[in-house]
Amino acid sequence: MNAIADLVTAHLTDALGADPQRASVTFLGVEPIDVLRFADLARGEVVFATVGCARHPMHDPSDLAPDPQRGPRAELTVRMRPAAPLPGLHRSLATVAAAPSVEGLILAEDSLIDLQEPLWGGAICSAFLLTGEPDVAELPLADPADPVRFLRAVPITANEAAWVRLKGADALREAWAEADVDPADPTRGGVTPA
Repeated sequence: MNAIADLVTAHLTDALGADPQRASVTFLGVEPIDVLRFADLARGEVVFATVGCARHPMHDPSDLAPDPQRGPRAELTVRMRPAAPLPGLHRSLATVAAAPSVEGLILAEDSLIDLQEPLWGGAICSAFLLTGEPDVAELPLADPADPVRFLRAVPITANEAAWVRLKGADALREAWAEADVDPADPTRGGVTPA
């Protein structure tokens, strides 16, 4: 772990509670991504959070001389109700967190990340919508580094991903509100684009 990963872990623990479970996922040629699992019994929720994506700033892969200090940094959180087992969700989340290092992807608000496979065993969701509704406040870093943003990754279905591509993330959120869909419920149904 490097100093930024240690700071992220401490920040997440302060925000989400003590004693998380930790899983480490490795990808060829990339530093490991840890996924912490916090049980929020008071709210009846489980929060998964990545540690490792923010070790380095995100840059456009066409930038031949990226600044090693400046640039956006992010980690991801997923808040779910423990209504069903979520085997493999940590791996899907780590895959997205590794994408900036592996593919040069810049994670930002309203980004759609489609893994095109179930996010956990038995899931109907196969993509994440990253939102600017964070579960955790920004973590300031020493100058000149940009702060670490914590983007909420909301699991969505293939039909919902198509809706986001066609009409945008706000339209999907409106459809969820109209249909009374709780995106944190792993047993939920999806909404279909109209």
